[in-house]
Amino acid sequence: MMSVLFYVFMMTPLCLNYSMISMHLAYLTIFLMFIYKMNCTEFFGFISYGLGVDKYSYCLICLSFIIGGLMLMSMVISNNSLKLFSFFNLLLTISLFINFSSLNFIYMYVSFEFVLLPLMVLILGWGYQPERLISGMYLFFYTVFASLPLLVLILYMSHCVSCLFFDYLKLNSVNILIHFVLMLVFMVKFPMYLLHYWLPSAHVQAPVSGSMILAGLMLKIGGYGLIRVMNIYEYMFIKYSYIWFTFSVVGSFLVALICLVQGDVKCMIAYSSISHMGMVIMGMMTMSIWGLTGSYMLMLGHGFCSSGLFYVANILYSRTKSRSFYVNSGLMVYIPSLSLVWFLLCVFNMSCPPSLNFMSEFMILISMMSFWGCSCYWFIFISFMCACFSYYLYSYSFHGVYHNLYSFSMISVMEYLCIIIHLVPLIFIPTFLSGLF
Repeated sequence: MMSVLFYVFMMTPLCLNYSMISMHLAYLTIFLMFIYKMNCTEFFGFISYGLGVDKYSYCLICLSFIIGGLMLMSMVISNNSLKLFSFFNLLLTISLFINFSSLNFIYMYVSFEFVLLPLMVLILGWGYQPERLISGMYLFFYTVFASLPLLVLILYMSHCVSCLFFDYLKLNSVNILIHFVLMLVFMVKFPMYLLHYWLPSAHVQAPVSGSMILAGLMLKIGGYGLIRVMNIYEYMFIKYSYIWFTFSVVGSFLVALICLVQGDVKCMIAYSSISHMGMVIMGMMTMSIWGLTGSYMLMLGHGFCSSGLFYVANILYSRTKSRSFYVNSGLMVYIPSLSLVWFLLCVFNMSCPPSLNFMSEFMILISMMSFWGCSCYWFIFISFMCACFSYYLYSYSFHGVYHNLYSFSMISVMEYLCIIIHLVPLIFIPTFLSGLF
């Protein structure tokens, strides 16, 4: 693992002498090297200096390298800012790599908190509206106030067992206060309904690269951390999981209704992320192999699909200078070459086959019915509303009457390449994960 980490560190000179081709080749090289060297196993492997990889961290690390490369492709800014942007992008990638490969709880906590720094710099430095200052404050205070009690809990765990390695941490406490502190930090990162207010604000004010890293990876940190702590306090999760399951079921349905009254494209995609992350929480709280696998697959599928939606939304914004549904109607006349990929992303967002989202939601449905039989009715309502707002997202923006005279807008090869990289894994990853799990 240290060889991969040092390779990422050695990409720093490329940021100082910026070349987009060299940076892309570096991200591609490290991605291929990681796949070639590391094998995902049931237990941690390739252990070195407190870092390792298993089947839960393997795909998320690969996703970090892919999204990191796509972030560079998405940003078209002045040459004076490219070097600084690529440096903070690399810093984010390193932090996420350490977070997903940590064997020690304290390592994970430090990297978990450090991710917030470069992300806030991206929002404050490359956001394009004055409200980005307030959005950065929301993101900072939500994360800090939720995670500080976790640091106290980690110190308490270290005092109890004198070890913070995940393989050795097995505690039998069923204290509701410990459970609440442990869950709060990860539920904010998901985010769960009632703890979600920072996400739409951050998405709307962030640049396209910030939205891609938020949707593609930041929301997955909460799911990955939840998988780790479920193995530590197993009895506690068995006793109290119904609380978070109930909040997620009701919250996903209410957020899906909120999506239908949005007038901003990015805000609607952000709320759809909250609804899908609620499904991830439902699957995990069932404490079954089907639910855990389905939630993990939905995190991966959502990482590609939602990131692609934000990227295409930015393409529309760069052409029409507006994110409003009331202005961006009839875009099939204005940008006909983009209608197919926008349709595919919206269809995959509503979990239609043969996407990865369809298989994952099917597995989550099975686990939910085993946990509570009547939950299938709620799942039907949530899936129906997800289909409604995904259909609304496509039809309202690309169909209808365009507000201007006929015009044709070209899409560059780089933009198409970025979109295709988002779409291809959604179709081919299910074949790989079927052998992994």
